[in-house]
Amino acid sequence: MPAGTLYRGREGMWSWVAHRVTGVLIFFFLFVHVLDTALVRVSPEAYDNVVATYKTPLVNVMEYGLVAAILFHALNGLRVIAVDFWAKGPKYQKQMLWTVVGVWVVLMAGAFYPVLQHTLRTLFGS
Repeated sequence: MPAGTLYRGREGMWSWVAHRVTGVLIFFFLFVHVLDTALVRVSPEAYDNVVATYKTPLVNVMEYGLVAAILFHALNGLRVIAVDFWAKGPKYQKQMLWTVVGVWVVLMAGAFYPVLQHTLRTLFGS
Protein backbone atom coordinates (compact mmCIF):
# COMPACT_ATOMS: atom_id res chain seq x y z
CA MET A 1 0.00 0.00 0.00
CA PRO A 2 1.50 3.38 -0.98
CA ALA A 3 2.59 5.66 1.82
CA GLY A 4 -0.01 8.17 2.94
CA THR A 5 -3.06 6.21 1.84
CA LEU A 6 -3.86 4.50 5.14
CA TYR A 7 -5.45 6.68 7.81
CA ARG A 8 -3.68 6.20 11.10
CA GLY A 9 -5.81 7.84 13.72
CA ARG A 10 -4.45 9.23 16.92
CA GLU A 11 -5.71 8.75 20.46
CA GLY A 12 -8.92 10.67 19.89
CA MET A 13 -9.97 8.42 17.02
CA TRP A 14 -9.19 5.21 18.93
CA SER A 15 -11.09 6.55 21.92
CA TRP A 16 -14.06 7.27 19.63
CA VAL A 17 -13.93 3.73 18.20
CA ALA A 18 -13.60 2.10 21.64
CA HIS A 19 -16.50 4.17 22.98
CA ARG A 20 -18.75 3.06 20.11
CA VAL A 21 -17.70 -0.59 20.34
CA THR A 22 -18.24 -0.75 24.11
CA GLY A 23 -21.61 0.96 23.70
CA VAL A 24 -22.74 -1.62 21.13
CA LEU A 25 -21.50 -4.50 23.31
CA ILE A 26 -23.39 -3.13 26.31
CA PHE A 27 -26.52 -2.72 24.18
CA PHE A 28 -26.36 -6.35 23.02
CA PHE A 29 -25.84 -7.53 26.59
CA LEU A 30 -28.91 -5.62 27.71
CA PHE A 31 -30.91 -7.05 24.79
CA VAL A 32 -29.92 -10.63 25.70
CA HIS A 33 -30.54 -9.93 29.38
CA VAL A 34 -34.09 -8.76 28.69
CA LEU A 35 -34.71 -11.81 26.51
CA ASP A 36 -33.40 -14.34 29.02
CA THR A 37 -35.28 -12.69 31.87
CA ALA A 38 -38.48 -12.77 29.84
CA LEU A 39 -37.91 -16.50 29.31
CA VAL A 40 -39.02 -17.13 32.90
CA ARG A 41 -42.62 -16.34 31.91
CA VAL A 42 -42.49 -18.69 28.91
CA SER A 43 -40.75 -21.67 30.50
CA PRO A 44 -39.25 -21.63 34.00
CA GLU A 45 -37.31 -24.81 33.19
CA ALA A 46 -35.72 -23.22 30.12
CA TYR A 47 -34.89 -20.17 32.24
CA ASP A 48 -33.19 -22.41 34.82
CA ASN A 49 -31.15 -24.06 32.05
CA VAL A 50 -30.03 -20.68 30.75
CA VAL A 51 -29.06 -19.52 34.24
CA ALA A 52 -27.10 -22.76 34.72
CA THR A 53 -25.17 -21.92 31.55
CA TYR A 54 -24.22 -18.58 33.09
CA LYS A 55 -22.31 -20.39 35.85
CA THR A 56 -19.67 -21.71 33.44
CA PRO A 57 -16.08 -20.39 33.36
CA LEU A 58 -16.48 -19.10 29.79
CA VAL A 59 -19.47 -16.95 30.73
CA ASN A 60 -17.63 -15.75 33.83
CA VAL A 61 -14.76 -14.51 31.63
CA MET A 62 -17.37 -12.82 29.43
CA GLU A 63 -18.75 -11.13 32.57
CA TYR A 64 -15.28 -9.75 33.24
CA GLY A 65 -15.30 -8.42 29.67
CA LEU A 66 -18.68 -6.84 30.35
CA VAL A 67 -17.29 -5.13 33.44
CA ALA A 68 -14.37 -3.89 31.33
CA ALA A 69 -16.70 -2.54 28.63
CA ILE A 70 -19.04 -0.80 31.08
CA LEU A 71 -16.18 0.70 33.08
CA PHE A 72 -14.34 2.01 30.01
CA HIS A 73 -17.55 3.35 28.48
CA ALA A 74 -18.43 5.17 31.71
CA LEU A 75 -14.97 6.65 32.29
CA ASN A 76 -14.56 7.67 28.67
CA GLY A 77 -18.05 9.17 28.75
CA LEU A 78 -16.95 11.41 31.62
CA ARG A 79 -13.93 12.41 29.53
CA VAL A 80 -16.18 13.24 26.57
CA ILE A 81 -18.35 15.39 28.84
CA ALA A 82 -15.23 17.20 30.06
CA VAL A 83 -14.03 17.77 26.49
CA ASP A 84 -17.45 19.10 25.46
CA PHE A 85 -18.26 21.31 28.43
CA TRP A 86 -14.88 22.40 29.86
CA ALA A 87 -13.30 25.29 28.00
CA LYS A 88 -9.84 23.68 28.24
CA GLY A 89 -11.17 20.19 27.52
CA PRO A 90 -10.06 19.96 23.89
CA LYS A 91 -6.58 21.12 24.86
CA TYR A 92 -6.22 18.36 27.47
CA GLN A 93 -8.22 15.58 25.77
CA LYS A 94 -5.12 13.44 25.16
CA GLN A 95 -3.97 13.64 28.78
CA MET A 96 -7.50 12.92 29.97
CA LEU A 97 -7.66 9.85 27.74
CA TRP A 98 -4.44 8.44 29.21
CA THR A 99 -5.81 9.20 32.69
CA VAL A 100 -8.99 7.27 31.81
CA VAL A 101 -6.90 4.34 30.53
CA GLY A 102 -4.76 4.37 33.70
CA VAL A 103 -7.76 4.46 36.03
CA TRP A 104 -9.45 1.75 33.94
CA VAL A 105 -6.40 -0.55 34.17
CA VAL A 106 -6.12 -0.08 37.94
CA LEU A 107 -9.85 -0.73 38.48
CA MET A 108 -9.83 -3.76 36.17
CA ALA A 109 -6.85 -5.19 38.02
CA GLY A 110 -8.76 -4.70 41.27
CA ALA A 111 -11.84 -6.39 39.79
CA PHE A 112 -9.91 -9.39 38.48
CA TYR A 113 -10.23 -11.70 41.48
CA PRO A 114 -13.65 -10.59 42.75
CA VAL A 115 -15.24 -11.14 39.34
CA LEU A 116 -13.28 -14.24 38.30
CA GLN A 117 -12.95 -16.03 41.64
CA HIS A 118 -15.54 -18.70 40.70
CA THR A 119 -13.67 -19.55 37.50
CA LEU A 120 -10.27 -19.48 39.17
CA ARG A 121 -11.49 -21.83 41.90
CA THR A 122 -13.13 -24.12 39.33
CA LEU A 123 -10.02 -24.32 37.17
CA PHE A 124 -7.29 -24.29 39.82
CA GLY A 125 -9.06 -25.46 42.98
CA SER A 126 -9.55 -23.52 46.18
